[in-house]
Amino acid sequence: MQNDIQKFEAQRKKEIGAMRRDVALKRLGIKFLIESSRRGYSYHFDWMGLPIIQFPQDVLAMQEIVWRVKPEVIIETGIARGGSLIFYASLLEILGRGRVVGVDIDIRKYNKRRILAHSLAKRITMIEGSSVDPSVMEEVSKIAKGRRTLVCLDSNHTEAHVAKELELYAPLVSRGSYLVAFDTDIEYLPKDLVANRPWKKGNNPMTAVNKFLKKHKEFEVDQEIDSKLLITVAPSGYLKRIK
Repeated sequence: MQNDIQKFEAQRKKEIGAMRRDVALKRLGIKFLIESSRRGYSYHFDWMGLPIIQFPQDVLAMQEIVWRVKPEVIIETGIARGGSLIFYASLLEILGRGRVVGVDIDIRKYNKRRILAHSLAKRITMIEGSSVDPSVMEEVSKIAKGRRTLVCLDSNHTEAHVAKELELYAPLVSRGSYLVAFDTDIEYLPKDLVANRPWKKGNNPMTAVNKFLKKHKEFEVDQEIDSKLLITVAPSGYLKRIK
């Protein structure tokens, strides 16, 4: 049985490696990303009753990460409509421990009511304020202190804002855990899909991540996640803390 498992894992790694080198397949993934975004693809899914606003592929990737890392605290900047908070809380509920901390500059009353009314609200703490505000960081840091922590950045997508988030939240991430920068895919999106937004090609989470990684060798892109997802809003955004 052990040999069968080892053979399966070896074959899987080989196939993922082949996908990493398949330029044509990667281009198809980006094409799907662009064309599906024109139809609001990420807005079509719920998690346990609340809109999650994520690609299913990234939801599955985060499930794998949470199961592997088994964090005690999951921090998410950008609450939106609350589905992702409920998603992370449901995973922690299965693990039998932990708290989700959601930070947003504007938590809409309707969304807050729905989150607080959910059966998993017991595992959620919401903090209203800018994710880079010192007082917010102080509150978040107190919760994360001494606990195995995973961080997801999904708020303002400008390079300047994400760069600040990366610097502030990186120290909270435990070794072996992840700092995930969502929406790095903005770098691939055509102008009409980011019209009237402060972010665009050349000014987005990916450009912030690229600069961050040059200075922070304690993090690296998890290439296996990148390669096997193919379709993701976070290409090169799954950053693993390796030291």
